[in-house]
Amino acid sequence: MKIKDLTYLSGVPIFIASLCCLTPVVLVLFGLSTVSFAAYLSGILDGKYRFAFILAGIIFLFLSLIIYFRKRGICTIDQAIKRRNEVINKTLLILIITAIGYYLFFDLFLGLLGKTLGIWR
Repeated sequence: MKIKDLTYLSGVPIFIASLCCLTPVVLVLFGLSTVSFAAYLSGILDGKYRFAFILAGIIFLFLSLIIYFRKRGICTIDQAIKRRNEVINKTLLILIITAIGYYLFFDLFLGLLGKTLGIWR
């Protein structure tokens, strides 16, 4: 598995799952919103709807895994059973990388950026 594949497989789900806090930051950075509105929007998106964004990220993660394996010739259950070790190992690798990437992007990068902009305290 190439680094490019890992980036594509985990990048989009991480981005989608982080949209709850990325949206207010982008609005402030582009000057489309005030900090107070971004803080209010962040409270709504991160408070009430965070689970929906995480669920959407998980759905996109599994869709990207299905597309990845289908492009590699694993289209049926029989083929998946024959190449069981490859499917399990790559799926676990992507899940671990996505969890670490989500933590780094969401908690560290967006958290620090949001605190620097004054959106979160």
